[in-house]
Amino acid sequence: MTRDIQTSDNRNSQRANTSIEYTSLSNIIAVPTIPCLLYVLFEAENIQQKLNTMMPLINRFMSSMHYWVLLKRRDDIHKLIRHMEIDWNLVQRIDEREVMLQHAKFGRFITIICGIMLQGGCLLFALRQSMKTAIITIGNETFITHLTTCPIYSKIIDTRFTPLNEIALVLQNLVILVISFCTAGGCSLAAVFAIHACGQLNVLYAWLHELVENNAKESDKAEQKLAAIVKHHLRILSFISQVESIMHKAALVELTGCTVIMSLLGYYTIMAWETLDTAKVTSSLIVYLSMGFNIFIFCYIGEIITEQCRLVGEMVYMTDWYNLHHKTARSLILIIARSNDVIKITAGKLFRLSIATFGNVIKTSVVYLNFLRTMTT
Repeated sequence: MTRDIQTSDNRNSQRANTSIEYTSLSNIIAVPTIPCLLYVLFEAENIQQKLNTMMPLINRFMSSMHYWVLLKRRDDIHKLIRHMEIDWNLVQRIDEREVMLQHAKFGRFITIICGIMLQGGCLLFALRQSMKTAIITIGNETFITHLTTCPIYSKIIDTRFTPLNEIALVLQNLVILVISFCTAGGCSLAAVFAIHACGQLNVLYAWLHELVENNAKESDKAEQKLAAIVKHHLRILSFISQVESIMHKAALVELTGCTVIMSLLGYYTIMAWETLDTAKVTSSLIVYLSMGFNIFIFCYIGEIITEQCRLVGEMVYMTDWYNLHHKTARSLILIIARSNDVIKITAGKLFRLSIATFGNVIKTSVVYLNFLRTMTT
């Protein structure tokens, strides 16, 4: 009874801490975001000004959702990390450790690329915007002000003049740094978990090969190894299903948000090309590539996990199973049947993440881009 009460108290305290942490980040992002939203609704004079402000607003909403998902499911993420640690402890053979080490290095490489692309793209966009200046004339006086990444509703606070202009600029750049960490963190975690699952599946392939090669005449050992293979297979599938349950909401936000942002960035690039604004064209293209890379990572991990899971059944079928004892060979049918029911990585349980989905996202963003050009010309 006492233990149940303590467990309940711990859960309540964790929920309270999660709520406080998310509220703190939400306040940090909301301080510069809400005035920007009011600017779009009440102060922007034309559709061009509204569209120029939509991209950072959508990006901040996406990052807030990423942070919320990671914070709410942090206990489950911790369990997955513990799962990975146990997998490393269970592997004793050098060749199997080499396979896992290769996949771990590949996961680390993707993490580094995610950080460079996502954070670098956002920071370069913010730096370019911060360096731009505008001349303001009030009566007989002329002022030079720096442009902010998100315009602020002037009836709340006028950031055109020193020192409010510099304070708003620094605050917005700090927010961009925070939200880029949130987005890169979600993408990197998904990639690391998926690559680890692929490494475990490759170890399973080696076990299936050895099952036939080394134990064709020793039925007792073959049955023991087959039991270990089935247990390890179910362990991998459980790991993948947990990854899907954690990441499907973040993937849906990323898929829809990046589609809209990429269409807006394409529109910005075309408009800047017409005015020969080389700096804006360059920064928009960099952010476009970073957003496209972000979607590609989610779609890529969904594709490889689906293919690797399906490959288990094919590997079983292609082995020399006829050299095994008939009872052992008959048991392989269960592995084939389980492999046919593939766990799919989805975006919000609506869209399956695959390379084909990535192509559809690019096509959809181009459709939205043509719609924006038609609407504004």
